[in-house]
Amino acid sequence: QVQLVESGGGLVQAGGSLRLSCAASGRAFSSYAMLWYRQAPGKEREFVASISWSGGSTYYADSVKGRFTTSRDNAENTVYLQMNSLTPEDTAVYYCNAAPRTIATMDGSRPIGYWGQGTQVTVSS
Repeated sequence: QVQLVESGGGLVQAGGSLRLSCAASGRAFSSYAMLWYRQAPGKEREFVASISWSGGSTYYADSVKGRFTTSRDNAENTVYLQMNSLTPEDTAVYYCNAAPRTIATMDGSRPIGYWGQGTQVTVSS
């Protein structure tokens, strides 16, 4: 079992920045690739970003490439999502996901594993 707790969401103006954190507890954090997803009102959940168990590889959705950066600190059992140049279209609940590294799909196409409770990000125009 892995427990995930996201934090760092909030209200920000367009063009602003936020950094989300996802703290993990339970089984070995480095056993998991970490992914970020988001879900806007009335829309399906979508993949945002991922990072391999070592932090050596990252993958981003086209919609956030160049604006968002994910990183992880395995010593602190935490993954981060730095979000810059935010737009109202980024408004959503953001979820972190821990996927076993042997079966994780880094493009997020097959969600698997453990989920956090989500944190709301609202970008005003």
